[in-house]
Amino acid sequence: MTNLQTLLAGLVKAALISNDAESLRWREEARRAHAALVSDADAARTLKIDGIWTLAVREAESPEFQAREGRVSFGLPPACPFTLDDLIDPGFDVDLAVERIVGSASTG
Repeated sequence: MTNLQTLLAGLVKAALISNDAESLRWREEARRAHAALVSDADAARTLKIDGIWTLAVREAESPEFQAREGRVSFGLPPACPFTLDDLIDPGFDVDLAVERIVGSASTG
């Protein structure tokens, strides 16, 4: 799994969890992955963000994650709501990113 996939999966999982402590854990994982991604931004530029977004969403929708208590259900956007430049920006804000995912989701 790439740092980009770890970052995106952490953001999605944080958005899907209503439990604050559990969401914070996923946000911290996303922050660590973001720091690693920024430290190797040149390599990250070669990655295909939409394919990695799909993998991250699949990870967050895996059966073991869906079974967690406090998980909310909503449809995630089919395309990544961030550009690669957004994600490798040293000023990227994980908390705002989680809110952006929540805001871009459909609650069918």
